[in-house]
Amino acid sequence: MKKVSLLIIDPQYDFCDPAGSLFVPGAEADMLRLGAFMSSNAHKLADVQITLDSHHLVDIAHPITWVDSHGNHPNHFTAISADDVRSGKWRAFHTGWQSHFLDYVNKLEAGNRYPLMIWPPHCLIGTVGATIVKPVVDGMLAFEKRHLVAGKTTKGSNPSTEHYSAVKAEVEDPRDPSTKINDRLIRTLNNYDEILISGEALSHCVANTIRDIAEVFSDEDVKKFVLLTDTSSSVPGFEQLGTDFVNEMMAKGMRLSTTATYQFN
Repeated sequence: MKKVSLLIIDPQYDFCDPAGSLFVPGAEADMLRLGAFMSSNAHKLADVQITLDSHHLVDIAHPITWVDSHGNHPNHFTAISADDVRSGKWRAFHTGWQSHFLDYVNKLEAGNRYPLMIWPPHCLIGTVGATIVKPVVDGMLAFEKRHLVAGKTTKGSNPSTEHYSAVKAEVEDPRDPSTKINDRLIRTLNNYDEILISGEALSHCVANTIRDIAEVFSDEDVKKFVLLTDTSSSVPGFEQLGTDFVNEMMAKGMRLSTTATYQFN
């Protein structure tokens, strides 16, 4: 039997429950299917890895850290460009942060990363929103009853950079090793014959995590990726980003399956 690892990106309340602060439509059903798949196949999975968004309220991508010329915080889903910061349309709430914020958005543009997006505060450390939803918890515990441990990787606790990808931050903070490339997770995943991919959101955290892993993997290793298409959805309005990611990775060898059709043999 193949040695299969299941990589689950951010299966958390704020993304996956309709009452969550950044609910992704479709995610609730995604996690029900994923949890059932995990529970039914706990004896077949060789490895489970779970990533967890872990933010503070004060975060470069939350409204509290930015103001306009009138002192108003940005609305949720406001995109802030380098031109916006240079022109003064948006500035750091604390003047001491201004230089970093401008440097940050410049580096985002230079690195062809996502433009800075202001999100509703979500997955705040210590809150219900940061917890794993019950279907996935049940599946995780079924796996761990085999005296195995599901790996957990937190990301996003550095307030000065975004951290969509579980492998590295959008812009690394040289003072914080947690923002740099996560070699441990990459090495762990590469031990397996196939890597099942699931989680939220397809358009952002799933896409960036898998792209960043693929940059380190060999061309042959990328063919280990299997996206479970019925366990991952995109943020509304960003569906094209999810589609572009799937097409890009399929061209590199990623395969598609569902929880109903995937074969372990």
